[in-house]
Amino acid sequence: MKIALWIGTTLVVAVAMEFWAQFLHGAVWHGILWKVHRSHHRPRKTWWEANDALSALHAPIAIAFILYGCRGPEGVARELLFGVGLGMTLFGIAYFVVHDGLVHGRLPVQGLLRFAYFAKVRDHHLLHHRKGHRAPYGFFRLNEHA
Repeated sequence: MKIALWIGTTLVVAVAMEFWAQFLHGAVWHGILWKVHRSHHRPRKTWWEANDALSALHAPIAIAFILYGCRGPEGVARELLFGVGLGMTLFGIAYFVVHDGLVHGRLPVQGLLRFAYFAKVRDHHLLHHRKGHRAPYGFFRLNEHA
């Protein structure tokens, strides 16, 4: 039962992170934190840009949840938080590989373009860059981009 709880939680959170990321990207990164995020909409001059700090904001939270899930007192909260941490991490890895690797070419994952879905994800994100401050803000949900 414990494994089913954290596996289910992991999958639900990984999917839900797309909605959270879409909200943050549109309302916060292109809002109050535009001064930081705009570095991502300019040509990259170095391996690090100010926007990279925004991508790392969720990592300490996910790490804390996973650690609590490993070391915390027995109970449902422990299993749920472990799953939440894993789901956040799963989304973060997927986003990093597809966004930084496939879309922006910082990782050797161009083979993913053999799949039409990943080519569409890349094209929609590049559309966002061409449009500047406008949608699409989401990443993996293509219907938001239509």
